[in-house]
Amino acid sequence: MPDFSHLHVHTQFSLLDGAADISRLFKKAKADGMRAMAITDHGNMFGAFKFVAEAGKHGVKPIVGCEFYVVADRHVKQFTKEKRDKRFHQLLLAKNAQGYKNLVKLCSLGYMEGLYSKWPRIDKELILKYHEGLIATTCCIGASVPQVILKSGEEEAEKEFKWWLDLFGDDYYIELQRHDIPEQHTVNEVLLKFAKKYHVKVICSNDSHYVDQQDANAHDILLCVNTGDMQSTPIATDEENGKGFRFGFPNDQFYFKSQAEMGQLFHDLPESLDNTNEIVDKVEHLQLKRDIMLPNFPIPDEFKIHSGAEAENMNQWEYLKHLTFIGAKERYKDISPEVEERLNFELFTIRTMGFAGYFLIVADFIRAGRDIGVFIGPGRGSAAGSVVAYCIGITNIDPIKYKLLFERFLNPDRKSMPDIDTDFDDDGRQKVIDYVVDKYGKNQVAQIITYGSMAAKSSIKDVARVLDLPLAEANMLAKLVPDRPGTNLVQVMTAPVETIKENLNPEDFENVKKLRAILEEGQTIQANVLKEALILEGSVRNVGIHAAGIIIAPEDLTNIIPVSVSKESDLLITQYDGRVIEDAGVIKMDFLGLKTLTIIKNALHLIKQNHGVVIDIDTIPLDDQKTFDLFQRGDTNGTFQFESDGMQMYLRELKPDKFEDLIAMNALYRPGPIEYIPKFIARKHGREPVSYDLEDMQEYLEETYGITVYQEQVMLLSQKLAGFSKGDADVLRKAMGKKQIEVLNKMKTQFMEGCQAKAYNLQVCEKIWTDWEAFAQYAFNKSHSTCYAFVAYQTAYLKANYPAEYMAAVLNNQNNMDKIAFFMEESKRMMIPVLGPDINESDLNFTVNKKGEIRFGMSGIKGVGDKAVESIIDERIKNGSFQTIYDFSRRANSRTVNKKVYENLVYGGAFDSFGFNRQQFFYKPDDSLYNGIERLIKYTNDYQNSQNTLQGSLFGGTTDAEISEPILQDHPEWELIEKLKYEKEAIGIYLTGHPLDNYKFELENFCSHQVKHLLSIQKIKTAEAAPEDLADFDKIKNRELIIGGLVSAVNHRTTKTGKPFASFLFEDYSDTFDMALFGEDYVKFKSFLTDGYFLQIRGSISERFKQKDNWEFKVTNMALLSDLRDKMSKSLTIQLPLHEVSDDFMSKMDLIIQTNEENNPYRNCQIKFMILDYEEEVTLELPSKSIKISPSNEFLEHITQLNGVRYKLN
Repeated sequence: MPDFSHLHVHTQFSLLDGAADISRLFKKAKADGMRAMAITDHGNMFGAFKFVAEAGKHGVKPIVGCEFYVVADRHVKQFTKEKRDKRFHQLLLAKNAQGYKNLVKLCSLGYMEGLYSKWPRIDKELILKYHEGLIATTCCIGASVPQVILKSGEEEAEKEFKWWLDLFGDDYYIELQRHDIPEQHTVNEVLLKFAKKYHVKVICSNDSHYVDQQDANAHDILLCVNTGDMQSTPIATDEENGKGFRFGFPNDQFYFKSQAEMGQLFHDLPESLDNTNEIVDKVEHLQLKRDIMLPNFPIPDEFKIHSGAEAENMNQWEYLKHLTFIGAKERYKDISPEVEERLNFELFTIRTMGFAGYFLIVADFIRAGRDIGVFIGPGRGSAAGSVVAYCIGITNIDPIKYKLLFERFLNPDRKSMPDIDTDFDDDGRQKVIDYVVDKYGKNQVAQIITYGSMAAKSSIKDVARVLDLPLAEANMLAKLVPDRPGTNLVQVMTAPVETIKENLNPEDFENVKKLRAILEEGQTIQANVLKEALILEGSVRNVGIHAAGIIIAPEDLTNIIPVSVSKESDLLITQYDGRVIEDAGVIKMDFLGLKTLTIIKNALHLIKQNHGVVIDIDTIPLDDQKTFDLFQRGDTNGTFQFESDGMQMYLRELKPDKFEDLIAMNALYRPGPIEYIPKFIARKHGREPVSYDLEDMQEYLEETYGITVYQEQVMLLSQKLAGFSKGDADVLRKAMGKKQIEVLNKMKTQFMEGCQAKAYNLQVCEKIWTDWEAFAQYAFNKSHSTCYAFVAYQTAYLKANYPAEYMAAVLNNQNNMDKIAFFMEESKRMMIPVLGPDINESDLNFTVNKKGEIRFGMSGIKGVGDKAVESIIDERIKNGSFQTIYDFSRRANSRTVNKKVYENLVYGGAFDSFGFNRQQFFYKPDDSLYNGIERLIKYTNDYQNSQNTLQGSLFGGTTDAEISEPILQDHPEWELIEKLKYEKEAIGIYLTGHPLDNYKFELENFCSHQVKHLLSIQKIKTAEAAPEDLADFDKIKNRELIIGGLVSAVNHRTTKTGKPFASFLFEDYSDTFDMALFGEDYVKFKSFLTDGYFLQIRGSISERFKQKDNWEFKVTNMALLSDLRDKMSKSLTIQLPLHEVSDDFMSKMDLIIQTNEENNPYRNCQIKFMILDYEEEVTLELPSKSIKISPSNEFLEHITQLNGVRYKLN
């Protein structure tokens, strides 16, 4: 067998062009006895780090390379059909460390300077500059020398060949490929001539893009996913394609061939196989993993007192120590021996581990952020356990007060970088990143790349689209894949049936059996989809940017790691992802934007503006009674982390009265420990005794009523009971959380021996250990829980003490109208009016007026725009409120406040306070050319022109009196429905009312479901339906639904066969659903399909005929909501307590009934009274034989205003 190594290999990181998984490649190479293998992805080094790491596992030598796109001038990025971007492929391999460095440089500059469309491009200028340590080949048929051979002939090609040979010398090789392509034969003949003439060695390669020959079809599908084509589209021969063609490979030979196959393919040129070994021997073994290099943090000269190898670290530590003790005096006033001991322990650990610079860098950008007004969270994660971090301002939570542990954060026995993640307000995050970029340099700061891979369901859907499988069938296949995080299609389809059965619920198991049966059928399109999806699952589909990760390097990043660029960011983007970036030698920090901090910042601004009160949110009292009252009521909508229905229920039961209760609830309310909450509540209220397995455990478990809630409690107790060191306690915590059985077995012995030495009952200690093993995997990080409980408390404090300002801030930070509507309802429930836009009170966003009412922001009105709003507010600030609509017209900026702005301000109600109704602005009298708005705009222009003329004239000019104010003709207001329709179009929601408000009674009493239940049909049809969606759908399928709502957007049409049908929208208070009626249903219900009709629709959700899992809502009846009350109200029972029965009540009741009789000639509803005696637990029913009423809105409103009265229909 020949000795050959593949030196031209594409992996799945040749995005949507390579289908080869790196580990599969190495397994195949190892099995074939191959000595080495190169990675040469198109234009990038995304996979290089993983490639080198994987090589070590298999004992195959890794060679890092790249197939570049080379152009004449990387800076040119304007092209035409006649003058296209000519890109030539070029293979370069790193021979040694310098070569790797230059490969990184070229690969980075391809993105930074040469990116055009999706192609990172370099040119010969860069290659001349950075060719040292690189090996080059003539590459493939798309490279410069082969292309010149084909297009310009041998003579021109020789000149091109000579350029490369002169530059690379002995490191330049002729590369031959044989894929049975006619042009390849032509190129190879000429290349062999050049080889002979210039004594250049020949190598062979196979330009592999997938692992096995049978993967060719999957690879072709991947290309179609990339281009958006169907696989059935014919393949074109060039990359740019032509109309009606697509990009594709000519045959199935581009796979990772064995040495024997390559030997047979190049049997006539055995030296081409052997010469690959010359390159393998030339290439040094690269070590890409390296120690972290911290950025250079400047320190004052007086702290530069050390010299030698560790001087920089030691000098930084001296400065950190200095800052720490200054901060400690500010935080603690008198530094107690306990605090001093803790500080010295932490500082010693930081010095030993060499992380002083890290602390200084983080403290510096946090301080800079606070100085420029950025809101920064009190801490996040285990970093809050550091007293040093607390003293130098990184965190705002006292670790000693809350028994938070430093060794949970940094442990000399656990060699890993500290991980200080920081929360910033959304706007402030970018300001701090800008500060970091300014301080360390743009080429030293980058965001981190993410690789988006094809998951189980998405691989099925992508393949199905390319193979033209109908959407319904594609969704059906995807829905059969279990909805469990981390589901792997290969595992689902190939694991033993017993294993699958053990790990899945019965329904998922049945679905997997169906999937396997479809695959085994083999001949259907569905089977083909599954077969190819199995191969493509896990393929890298695209790249993105990590939401928070930032790296800071000590020098230009392109000297250390490859970087790229993205339209989504002004920063550089690493080509290595977050899992390996620190192993590559650069430090990663998470800069997180936290919306809650933006809400707090906005609320504090509004509080200062309205009340003149400046609140330092980090020093608010933690015993505020109003705040705990709010938590005890479960009134936490809009607060941080405590707003779910389940949490609200537990808060009402727990009735928290101290901050520690909130820390515990934050830790317990998650899958697993949630089952301990009832016990926690029962113990707090004395319904269950608080007990400890050993009395010595009380010190650390007392605050959580004897229940182990935090990882830190396990760590502290292991030290107290068994004498564990701080480091050992952290190792135990990690081993329990990750179920490291071998480590736990060793530590159990250590624990039992330690307990025995302290003379504890070993049976009890055995129980403690068993309890820990069961619970520790769920135990939460107390440092993180404390930080986030504090943020939650801050939001609750603001909601309890400044409700209007806080709710306005919450409303300002919602990104969809459903959320805005929800929080407006919450505000109204809190008795805070939410008013529409007003030209004199509204700002850009939601604000609070002097009466404590929330006012809608003018930027929320569609079609108005921030520039117009800002000009209105500026004018108001400079010259006071607008007195009339004419005053507004005179002072408005005519460049920004145009006709469209006027119209939308009217629709939104911004001019309501001027005393005109909204239709007056649009009314055009018969004798006029202009409507109201057009006359106001003309008035603005005439008035402002006259003012300009007056100022420009030496002798004066037209006076105000000569330009008369236009008259807005009297005209009736629009009908309520039309007015509200325009209002919703302008501001996205019904604000001053809802068309259904008059039918609340009907919706509550005669409708069993809501429009949201219809929307579940759409959710269930998608493969991404969540388990809770499936559970909700099960409750309503095959059942009658009765839904009330408003009809809009009615469209009567005919099908292609000439049959009439209608589509329309049906909406209630919260949702809108698209509906259509065909055939007999259309004929039957056509009369109800009119815009503005209020309907009750009856129907059921059932499967379409012979279409399994294709659900639809089948309408069975329609009725007008306005007809229901009289038809369906048979009797109304008025319930009241015995002690409320009095002469006064009877006379009020008489008056209400008399008014009802006068206003409603048609009365068909019997009235009953139910008297309730709560003391004797007796009820008495008293039906009226003679009186009947109409249950009108007025009647119901009047009776509910009577003390203690409730009513019940039918």
